[in-house]
Amino acid sequence: MNSQLFPQIGKVIASTGSRHFPRMLHDLILTQLAVDATHIRQMRVESVSRTSLRNGPEPLKEPALLAETLFSEHSAMPSDELPPAESANVTDASQLHLTRRKDGFRYVISVYRNGQSQRFSARERSLLQDISPVLLPMVEKHINAVQPACPEAESPSEAPEGTGLQTLRLRFTERLQQLGLSLSNRETEVCIGLLAGHTAPELAEQLQLKVNTVESYLKRAAIKLGISGRHSLMRWMYSPQETSASSAA
Repeated sequence: MNSQLFPQIGKVIASTGSRHFPRMLHDLILTQLAVDATHIRQMRVESVSRTSLRNGPEPLKEPALLAETLFSEHSAMPSDELPPAESANVTDASQLHLTRRKDGFRYVISVYRNGQSQRFSARERSLLQDISPVLLPMVEKHINAVQPACPEAESPSEAPEGTGLQTLRLRFTERLQQLGLSLSNRETEVCIGLLAGHTAPELAEQLQLKVNTVESYLKRAAIKLGISGRHSLMRWMYSPQETSASSAA
């Protein structure tokens, strides 16, 4: 994966659970390939753990439980041109679909272009596949964050803006606990800030520290985590637990 994407990925992660997430995800995909629309959805299906890139979604046993669509700013693509979530056996090369099944649900990211003349190339399919291990878990976490746990819970549109950052903080803490590692409060804040897409100068201003002090906290954290820097921090955060454990040993 292109390391230049890491800051933007962090910003998308930090927007998890907020109304900004679909736009941030759409903009992230636009850095890799031109699309007219991005559609995310969740369906209830039989639980099978796998991720795949397909020309079209598999037949669905249930309608979408949650769906959001984002269009590019200058796209003339009307919403009624998007295939319904329940459609099957779609072979149109002007659309691509990423799917992930987990715990009885399917999470789908679909990207579309307006018209048959804008078909996706094999290289573009490969580019989307390369970032799918990052995109799909983010969609899963966003949908789980905005889904109310009970009828009395707040609606997705009322979800607090800090939900994504709170989710990021919780996941970071869980990773530390899984690996039996411990960081100081400052080291933790710096790591979370970097994972959220902030730069060292931005963190220095937020934490009222000098930039070289922020960099020092990152270096200390990197030593404890067994990584080499900011890009390694992103890989440590989102790689499988077994890989992280072995690299930190």
